[in-house]
This record gives sequence, structure tokens and C-alpha cells, in this order.
Amino acid sequence: MRVGTFVLAAQFPGQGQGEALHRAVRTAEVAEEAGLDSVWLAEHHFVPYGVCPSAVTLAALLLGRTRRLRVGTAVSVLPTVHPVALGEQAALLHLTSGGRFTLGVGRGGPWVDLEVFGAGLEAYEKGFPESLDLLLRWLTEPRVGAAGERFAFREVPVVPRPDELIGGAASPEVVVACTSPKSVRLAAERGLPMLLGMHCGDEDKAEMVAAWARCAREAGRDPDEIARTAAGHVSAGVAQLADRRADAAEALVKAMPGWLRQGLDAHVTVDGRHRAMRDPVAYTELLCGLHPVGTPRLAADRLAATAERTGITRFALLAEGSGDLAATEENVRRLGAEVLPLLV
Repeated sequence: MRVGTFVLAAQFPGQGQGEALHRAVRTAEVAEEAGLDSVWLAEHHFVPYGVCPSAVTLAALLLGRTRRLRVGTAVSVLPTVHPVALGEQAALLHLTSGGRFTLGVGRGGPWVDLEVFGAGLEAYEKGFPESLDLLLRWLTEPRVGAAGERFAFREVPVVPRPDELIGGAASPEVVVACTSPKSVRLAAERGLPMLLGMHCGDEDKAEMVAAWARCAREAGRDPDEIARTAAGHVSAGVAQLADRRADAAEALVKAMPGWLRQGLDAHVTVDGRHRAMRDPVAYTELLCGLHPVGTPRLAADRLAATAERTGITRFALLAEGSGDLAATEENVRRLGAEVLPLLV
């Protein structure tokens, strides 16, 4: 079982943006010290929900500060970036980190980001498959050209080529954030593992894993390849540890609703469409019920139960839900010292 931490760089009420980013960096550093497998970095624009606007840039910093930890994006938003530019960055990090970089990609949302970066709503609604395919070609072929609806250019050489990593994988690992049957099928047809969100419970995730396997078989994927790829699925969640479950839940219920309220409410749609915001308190309570929030023993049991129910053995757990730097560091250390040994 591979347990990592999910870093949003969340700006809690009363905090500055620099404070949130400092906590994000420290969370990753402590994760390596604590023996965790990985750190996953979120990407958002113009909102305090998360103040990291470039997960791949923060990944570069953290890969330079760590020696063992795998660093992934969760996720780089494809509709607002050129896939070739992202592919070049991913190849660079793959080669210079010795293969420790994972590129998580997703479709994002219908936010004003699409207007600011000039992508337009169509890039979000229709353009994700084209962007993903171009990105994958860039990471696996020596020369790439394009003649699509959104991207068209003459053939150019791939520099640097990811397959020049000595003694490592020929390209960086790519995972796809999946929130709908359409995205599940997209990932399955391309032979890519899924990143499943923390708002989903085990039953929903198990259904998505089963749908992914079915779509992969329908696409003609080899059974051995399907099994290998499925081992890369990632389940996002929340982890908060305390000597009593009530104390762990209380720490989150006190802090997370304020952050969720100001963070989620700050999202602006590109076309003025109506959106319903989750009730912050109810959402926090839902997360406490779904994920390893409680004693180390409870946390280990919950992770083991999720693995048994879904087949997923790879986790990205949000540890900064208290909003406090010292508490976050302690939370991550306890994950490593008191939960990981129970999962062996």
C-alpha cells in the first residue's frame, strides 16, 4: 500500500497566501522525513481554496528539495495550458528527478480561468481528449506534429526526450482525474490510471474502477496491461489523526468550513452559469465519515477497508485540514510513524 499526502496550499481565513504556500512546502518536506510514498499538488487560479497556480512549478521545487519522495500534480488543468508546453515540463522533471515525477491531468471546471488564459469554454467542454492525446504523443514519440481542431503545427523534435532517462521509465507516469463516466472511459481507452476525488465514497470508487476495467477490455487492452495499470489508481481523501476520534473530527469541523466557504464561493464561472455550493459544515462532516479521521488504528483500518472494497492501494490524503502548520506537520509525522506500520 502506498500512502501519500494531498497538498492544496489552502488559504484559511486570516492567513496570507505566503503562509499557505509555506505550509505546502513544509508538508512535502515532512512527508519525506516521515516515510510517506508521495506528495500530490493541487492547482487553482484566483481563489483562496488553493493558492498554487502551477502544480508543475511547485513540483519542480519539491523534487529539488527531496531525494526519495514521488511528486505528482493533482492536477495540472489541461484546458488552460498548451499540452506541448506541459509535456516539455513533465519530460524535464522526469529526467532531472530520476523518474520521481507523476503528471496528473484533469479537465478542471467552467471557471473564469478559461477567459483569462484565452482557452475559451469549448476547450473545457470538448477539447480535453485532443489535448490529452497530444500530450501523450509528446511524452512517447521522438517527433510530433498536430492537425487537430484546437492544435495544428508542423512536426517538431521532442526536446528533451523522456526516454533518455538512464535505468528508468521511458516516460513520466500520467494519471487522469476522473469524475464522470466519460472521463473514466477516456482514461481506460488510453491505458491510464485514474485519480478519484475525496468527495467519493468507497462504493462510488469501486463502481468507477469496475467501469474503467470494462472500458479497457472493450478498447482491446491486454489483460496483463489492465492489471498493471489498475495498480496505479489513486484515491484522494482526508486524514486527521488524534488519540480520540472525536478530537480528530473536531479539529476539522472547526477549521475546514471557514476555508471551504470562502474558497469555494470565490470560484467564478466563465459564462455566468448557476452553480450550487456545498454546505461547508455538511461537506466537512461527510469527509470525516468517509476517510481516515480518528485514531491511527481507525485510520489504518479505514484505508485497508477502502483497498479491499475498491482494489485501490494508492492514497493521496489531505493532511492540512486543521489549517495550522504545526498541527499539519504533526499529522503527517503520525501518518508515517503510527499508521504506515499498521498497513504492512
